[in-house]
Amino acid sequence: MCGITGVYAFNDKGLDYFSNVEKSVATLKLRGPDKQAIVTEKKVCLGHARLSIIDLSDAASQPFKDITGRYTIIFNGEIYNYKELRQSLVKKGLPLKTQSDTEVLLYLYIIEGAKCLQKLNGFFAFAIYDNREDTLFIARDRMGIKPLLYYRDRNKLLFASEMKALMALGISKNIDEISLSQYFQLNYIPTPNTIFKDIYKLEPGHYLWIEKNQVIDEKYYSINYNRSNYSDLSYEKAQEKLRELIQSSVKYRLISDVPLGSFLSGGIDSSVIVAEASKLTDQLNTFSIGYKDEPYFDETSYAELVAKKFNTNHTSFKLTNNDLYENLHNVLDYIDEPFADSSALPVHILSMHTKKHATVALSGDGADELFSGYNKHKAHFHAINGGFNSKLIKCGLPIWQMLPKSRNGKLSNTIRQLKRYAEGLNLNQKDRYWQWATFQSQKNANNLLKHQPSLHDLKVRKSEILKHLLHIESMNDILYTDMKLVLVGDMLHKVDSMSMANSLEVRTPFLDHNLVDFVFSLNDDYKINAKMRKRILQDAYRNILPKELYQRPKHGFEVPLLKWFQTELKGELFDNYLNEDFIREQNIFNPKQINSMKKNLYSNSSGDIQYQMWAVLVFQNWWKKYMV
Repeated sequence: MCGITGVYAFNDKGLDYFSNVEKSVATLKLRGPDKQAIVTEKKVCLGHARLSIIDLSDAASQPFKDITGRYTIIFNGEIYNYKELRQSLVKKGLPLKTQSDTEVLLYLYIIEGAKCLQKLNGFFAFAIYDNREDTLFIARDRMGIKPLLYYRDRNKLLFASEMKALMALGISKNIDEISLSQYFQLNYIPTPNTIFKDIYKLEPGHYLWIEKNQVIDEKYYSINYNRSNYSDLSYEKAQEKLRELIQSSVKYRLISDVPLGSFLSGGIDSSVIVAEASKLTDQLNTFSIGYKDEPYFDETSYAELVAKKFNTNHTSFKLTNNDLYENLHNVLDYIDEPFADSSALPVHILSMHTKKHATVALSGDGADELFSGYNKHKAHFHAINGGFNSKLIKCGLPIWQMLPKSRNGKLSNTIRQLKRYAEGLNLNQKDRYWQWATFQSQKNANNLLKHQPSLHDLKVRKSEILKHLLHIESMNDILYTDMKLVLVGDMLHKVDSMSMANSLEVRTPFLDHNLVDFVFSLNDDYKINAKMRKRILQDAYRNILPKELYQRPKHGFEVPLLKWFQTELKGELFDNYLNEDFIREQNIFNPKQINSMKKNLYSNSSGDIQYQMWAVLVFQNWWKKYMV
């Protein structure tokens, strides 16, 4: 696991940016604390920051060259099947001198070019320069687990693992108003766009080919999903196949030359990973966090049941709300593009504590998107399939609209959910999906902005995001869209950034492409029905996991944002970030709408105001750090 950055110069003006690469590498030091290095070759300057995981020797350091010196690679990630690939290369007589997956990847590319991507099982972002042909090849893994951003103009192409590294290279920082509007709707910015115009995230399963000042973007992978050709496996046989694929995926992801463990929340997803990993290693370290001040949300007792059953070396980190608040600014400080998923805070703290015991951790990320694990999936299922309860809730919309709605009380939160569900029932599938994916409407997000993007431009970008949702409604279409939007833009970005802020590598067995392709070959009802979400995953491990996991209510923890806004953060928010003089000088926000949001923080019908205000605070912190 590492950080990469580089410049490809199209002309002499582009060469001037080579001098910024050292500063760019320095911004990636938390991603790669073990060693930082730079190499310059003709038209390219490549930088690398290393977190040593496989082959810890200096011989495996990067930038890494082949024996002839023609090819140079910088690589972030892991190739889990590198040992098999290495054996095939050795049989061909290639002079491999290390035990690293970096060298295997480089020589595989030398032999097969872009076709090598089809043989890789792993997560990665890498660049390979050929100094004879003066070409650059940049690729990102199939699911988008590892990030890669790039910028190009007529003088150069710049790329990096993080936005802060790209900014250090010297990009033009022009705010993209469409991205800004979508950020305030979703709390993140969907791939491939970023907060800046002309800067893009390389899409999952894509590569860039740079030759003779031309940049070509090619897709090499998409999820093998065909809604008209589902597998004919019986439900029982599909469970067997699912267990086999999960076990294989976990086995690959246990390869490491440094201490390794697994996150364990006590939910089904992480417990499945621990169950499989415990078969393959004698002493598995597992880690969970609990909440001293919020016992309703503390699920560590379930994690401890799983740890006991599978004989893991378990550590629980019990947090107070003060612990959360004390780490708030560490999270804000690492964010280099506006990102307002507040659950980044507990992920950061879990990663920080885990890093004290391990350098690599497995996680259950991706299972919710694959198998329908979210509350919204249950809502979509009932919206598609109808029924008396849905009709009743829909008819009650005028009532839900009149009653107070807030996340801060059980009754008011139920009313909020009923209103949201009833409104969605009145929409087509695309508009319903978007409403249930967002924290505020497009209208409210635009009203927040002084310079609003055109409705046509917003529609075009949103239509691209929702293009896989067809008129004939399907839960698999919804899950597929989640994989493209929510998983990449929110969940994977959150885990990557917060783990890398602590120099911890997180591996995601559920996102092995073989497993993903299989799950999308299954009918909707294998994943969700009227009684159960994540149906096949739960049933496949029902006789393996502790029965208590199937009898528990799920209580998703929410960071106490509203309480902080009304207490500890009130002065910082109002006096610093939302000061009226600063708002006017900044020229981003509509002062009237900001004042309305301030008042709503103290309303009995606050709805999702804490998330909307958190998005503003994150943006303002980012603005003051990177734009002033």
